[in-house]
Amino acid sequence: MKLAFCIYKYFPYGGLQRDFLRIIEIIAQQGHSVRIYTREWQGERLLPEGCELVILNCSGISNHSKNKNFYLQVKSQLEKHPVDKIVGFDKMPGLDFYYQGDTCYRADTKDRSLFYKLTPRYRQFCSFEEAVFHKSGNTKILLLSKVLKPVFKHYYQTEEERFYLLPPGIAQSRKYKNHSPNARRNIRKLLGIDDAQFLLLQVGSDFRRKGVDRSLLAMASLSEDLRKRTFLCVIGQDDASRFQHLAKKLGISSQVFFLSGRDDVDQFIAASDLFLHPARSENTGTVILEALVGALPQIVTENCGYSSYVKEADTGIVIPSSCEINFLVQALENALEKPDQLIYWQEQCKNYADSHDLYSLHTKAAEIIINES
Repeated sequence: MKLAFCIYKYFPYGGLQRDFLRIIEIIAQQGHSVRIYTREWQGERLLPEGCELVILNCSGISNHSKNKNFYLQVKSQLEKHPVDKIVGFDKMPGLDFYYQGDTCYRADTKDRSLFYKLTPRYRQFCSFEEAVFHKSGNTKILLLSKVLKPVFKHYYQTEEERFYLLPPGIAQSRKYKNHSPNARRNIRKLLGIDDAQFLLLQVGSDFRRKGVDRSLLAMASLSEDLRKRTFLCVIGQDDASRFQHLAKKLGISSQVFFLSGRDDVDQFIAASDLFLHPARSENTGTVILEALVGALPQIVTENCGYSSYVKEADTGIVIPSSCEINFLVQALENALEKPDQLIYWQEQCKNYADSHDLYSLHTKAAEIIINES
């Protein structure tokens, strides 16, 4: 079988991008051929046998114009080199399968001004989203978050049978049982933190959307004794200068570490005491579950798709999406001032990681793509 996989941008440390590559690897291992279309590829190009990478030069002064150009070029390419199935990891017309890596744009912008809704950006984003979800359409949706299904159905009347809910897909290597026994000591030595001090961890690109500023404000608002003993490590692909400036303004710059995306996040999970993810918007939040299976308690906002697992597993605190700083500060203080609570959450993490399917997303997705017509 010949398949085309489409994604606007690939970079090695994005959750969506990691899912993209892992699903392709599984499908290629089964003997199918895959052609990848993208307009930007960062990092190594070590693709499985049977995969072809096509990087399209998409002109345009804005992202939405580049995305439209990308779709038109992919359409032209597929007319010349047809495939059996087209899989998109971004919304666009003509897909057989859409891997739901984003929230509902119409829902996210429902309160924007009429002027905004007349812009080319709004019209293009809505047009591509409608092409995927509209009633009587042919695109099947690989759904990552059950929370979003009723939202898409509300705006587009998408038929129930077109949705396929996937389990999470956390790598087994992230599981607490697979951590290096020396990880906590080694990472804390690297950062200059002793074992009696608290290390908070936040992971993810797009720092503003993930709420890094919220984490900084909350940390700076802790009681004096607690603040002096607390450090924050932020890992992700973004320009950190604005947030470094905020940390300096708040008087905590010496207690905050900004690191670019890296492959040993599991070591930092093993070395930390608490995971923060006060995101403003988050389709799923794979890193939340990476923390969970790594036995690291979490504080997250309820608008994260995977926040439901934190509630169900009782592995931390879920705060309102508005994330008023007093809520986050109170959650932080409650967690850090009660060692028994942290230990309880850690044990809950281990129990849930051992008893629930949090790992088979990529296999299930590949199975659906290959077998569903």
